[in-house]
Amino acid sequence: MRARTMKAVLRAAALLVLAANLCACQSSGPRVTGPLRAVWVTRFDYRNETDIEAVMRNCREAGFNTVLFQVRGNGTSFYDSEIEPRAEELGGADPGFDPLEEACDQAHALGMDLHAWVNVMPSWRGARPPADPAQLYNSRPEWHWYDQHGQRQPLAEGFYVSLNPCLPEVRSYLVEVCREIVEEYEVDGLHLDYIRFVDELSPPGADYPRDAATLALFAAEAGQEPERNRPAWDAWRAAKVTALVRAIRDMIEETRPEVVLSAAVGSTPEGPAARHHRDSAAWARHGLVDALYPMNYTADPTEFRARLDAWTAAACGVPVVPGVMARLDDRTPAAVRAEILDALARSPHVCVFAYSHLFGGGQDAERSARQEELLARLRALFLGAAATGA
Repeated sequence: MRARTMKAVLRAAALLVLAANLCACQSSGPRVTGPLRAVWVTRFDYRNETDIEAVMRNCREAGFNTVLFQVRGNGTSFYDSEIEPRAEELGGADPGFDPLEEACDQAHALGMDLHAWVNVMPSWRGARPPADPAQLYNSRPEWHWYDQHGQRQPLAEGFYVSLNPCLPEVRSYLVEVCREIVEEYEVDGLHLDYIRFVDELSPPGADYPRDAATLALFAAEAGQEPERNRPAWDAWRAAKVTALVRAIRDMIEETRPEVVLSAAVGSTPEGPAARHHRDSAAWARHGLVDALYPMNYTADPTEFRARLDAWTAAACGVPVVPGVMARLDDRTPAAVRAEILDALARSPHVCVFAYSHLFGGGQDAERSARQEELLARLRALFLGAAATGA
């Protein structure tokens, strides 16, 4: 159910509550109150209402109680947006239904929570620019990355180009994208992914962002140039990502304070000098998010446990939801189960990546058998042996 009524009145009431409780906000009880058995569902896992119904049914039968449902991948929407064009995977047009509304309805009917999963910083994916002139890559070139030689971040097959979070107008825009989701849909949570510098495929030697507007902001705030103080330049860029997280947090407090704000983060706690300028340790330290989802995708059990121990020590009481890789190409169902048990030994929560690794074996009989084995193990863990007959 969307189209929330009396928005102005509700927002005014929320602002009054926020003003009265501003100092107590960080010390109040966590929004994550029960053990999460979560799963990431990507935007490639559905195309129509029937797909979404099957996704939710499969998730519930596997024992999950929370679905992270991807609704924004690269500056396009899988919902009825007044801000961004419809996703290219949906033909760039209204598909005749609203995927996010349908997902909320289906998940809630089955007793599950639905968190809208948003790729925050990416603006486009692939080697060719979008055909739609209204898409961000085309309509807002000045919001993107330019290196120290004035070259725009190049498009790349199978990966993203990034918006520039150092610009206040970009941060304001992304907050409004998130606001639209939180205000218009009955989501239980907002899950931030790629809330960082998206720089994996940067050309050798390229340093981003070096456009004139960003350099002027850095000079005004830090009183120097990037070359003169690289640690300050790194810390400043990380601080702008953190400022975006804080602005999204403030928006939720103003709009629907009950919504859980979570973020996918690196496998270990990160500081301002981290490669992607994602100071996730500060987000925990300042209580900017309600839960952190470390993407702990290693097949080495010792490394897996060490990473979780590091996050447990650094999370400052923020719930840690360990991310476990369920890809069966390089691990067995028993190994995935063992990682989930290791996660649950350190946290009451766990999240599995991803739905597509659990379902859709297709014509590959061996893969299908491995998926069925893993699903049986998940049901036994999440629902109990009595529910599965094991």
